[in-house]
Amino acid sequence: MARLVCVPRPLTPEQMIEAARIAVELNPNNRPHAALVARALSGGAPERARIALVISKRWPASGVRLSVKFIDDKPEAALRRRILSHMNAWGTPANVKFTETNGAGDVRLSRRDTVKDGGYWSYVGTEIHAIDADEPTMNLEAFTMNTSEAEFRRVVRHEAGHTLGFPHEHMRRELVDLIDREKAIKEFMRTQGWSRQEVIDQVLTPLDESTLIGSAHADPNSIMCYQIDGALTKNGKPIVGGKDIDATDAKLAASFYPKTVAPKSTSRMRRASARPK
Repeated sequence: MARLVCVPRPLTPEQMIEAARIAVELNPNNRPHAALVARALSGGAPERARIALVISKRWPASGVRLSVKFIDDKPEAALRRRILSHMNAWGTPANVKFTETNGAGDVRLSRRDTVKDGGYWSYVGTEIHAIDADEPTMNLEAFTMNTSEAEFRRVVRHEAGHTLGFPHEHMRRELVDLIDREKAIKEFMRTQGWSRQEVIDQVLTPLDESTLIGSAHADPNSIMCYQIDGALTKNGKPIVGGKDIDATDAKLAASFYPKTVAPKSTSRMRRASARPK
């Protein structure tokens, strides 16, 4: 069956517009090309919401410096250190650093198991600054010191990748085209409890390649890729999915956030009352 890592977190229309504004403010290179704006404006949603859909959420090329606050039932110190060490695995190839704080926190990390907030997930890149300060931006449901090292590598590094601005690799057309549509819909509805439309949205709708800046071809071994069983593909071969940051992930992270550039803080503390509800 398909092995899920996480389910993307949706933004409200108001959050989407605010997230787009913040993304461009922090990194002007997040602005889309004119052709993408024109394509977005051909839809039926309000103009600002349509443009917001094609704005990237990458941090500045000067590097990523984000504080991490553990919320809810604050885990023991050893677990906090272990989680941070896996988040900071991205700091090996790239100019990236996550640091724990007792303050407000850019990244608010929870381990909730509610219907609304449970599971594994993270907002993408600069979106975290459009989320109310009392709400989590990442969730690692039920992670403890008893969780296996392999699962720490697979899940925590994946979610940190989202926080750095990386989308799901399996949503690239090259991999989506390998999936048997009806088999996938049936399997994900059965195992995940999703509706038909949710499967289409989460697994079968490819990202617009013109909005991506990365490798020329999709990487089925990327830490950002789901594992999908061969029973759900057209050719019977599995999409293997990533268990750790691979060479392509590392190269991409280093190109976005090169260590040769002097780091600047990407912390942007904002009061919850300043954000739209």
